[in-house]
Amino acid sequence: MSSSGGVITPEASTVYLISEAHSYLKAAALRAVAQLGVADHLGDDPRPVEELAEATGTDADFLHRVIRLLATIDVFRQEEDGRISLTPLGQGLRTDSRYSARWGVVMSTMHTHWSSAFELGDGLRTGKAPFPALFGEQYFDYVAGNPEAAAEFHGGMGSFSGAARRLALDEYSFPEAGTVVDVGGGTGGFLRDILLENPGLRGVLFDQAHVLPGETPRDIASERWTEVAGDFFEEVPADGDLYVLSYITHDWSDEECVRILRNCRKAMAPGARIAVFDAVVEPGNEPDDAKLLDLVMMMLVSGRERTAAEFGRIFDQAGLRLARILPAQGPLSVVEAVAV
Repeated sequence: MSSSGGVITPEASTVYLISEAHSYLKAAALRAVAQLGVADHLGDDPRPVEELAEATGTDADFLHRVIRLLATIDVFRQEEDGRISLTPLGQGLRTDSRYSARWGVVMSTMHTHWSSAFELGDGLRTGKAPFPALFGEQYFDYVAGNPEAAAEFHGGMGSFSGAARRLALDEYSFPEAGTVVDVGGGTGGFLRDILLENPGLRGVLFDQAHVLPGETPRDIASERWTEVAGDFFEEVPADGDLYVLSYITHDWSDEECVRILRNCRKAMAPGARIAVFDAVVEPGNEPDDAKLLDLVMMMLVSGRERTAAEFGRIFDQAGLRLARILPAQGPLSVVEAVAV
């Protein structure tokens, strides 16, 4: 429904708004089928819901009703004979799908996120993220100290960010040679993609010690990187030719971002660049994933999604200059900065 054309009656407005308020139920349904791996039991051929229920250890009637709702958003399809199939959009829920969305859905609907969203009104009154008051510590401290939350978070970020970063990679030209420093690079999925597509580069995977993958099976990409443990608020590895920050700046306040970016500025080799892979909030009233993600930041941490002008300001304060923004198909853009 749009108010840009036609007459919207009070009754229509009420029905529309209440329907929108029920949108969280679609998220709950997605979480349920992702947790239970329902999509993994659907191949090329439709299956009766009773078979799906038996395979997933669920109640057939309840499962049917959840799938019926998700069919309205083109995740599943209910055939005329009642059997269930997986749509092309729903394929991302399969665990074996490249950049599977399964754990990203689970992460996006973690109990911590639901609870913080419920208290968003309190956040509006205080100007502070609800999460710390609810859980007694900062979000990333909680994740680090809670194995179950850590598994959901890191597994989810791998899938949530993987597909978006894949789209953004197609828009950015990496140097032919030199060293890429992935600042806050987690378990190395993004750096691996960069190195696989740019064989002349070497990499540094930089993050806190408890996040780094450590002793894992090596592959052609990870043989060309070194792992460095540290805190990007203190310093980052020196002499990189390109510093990559993917899904990092949106986690932190402007002041905290300036500290991170200043440390990158100090460490940069002559002629080096910084590439921030993050959402950029666009002007206007059109649907924008960055505006959704911005509320997630508001609920959980001190950060925010930023406009181009807001990126320019934090770069200026860090001794950098905004060089260009490369929009990508998906929620991410590449925001490039150079030393002043």
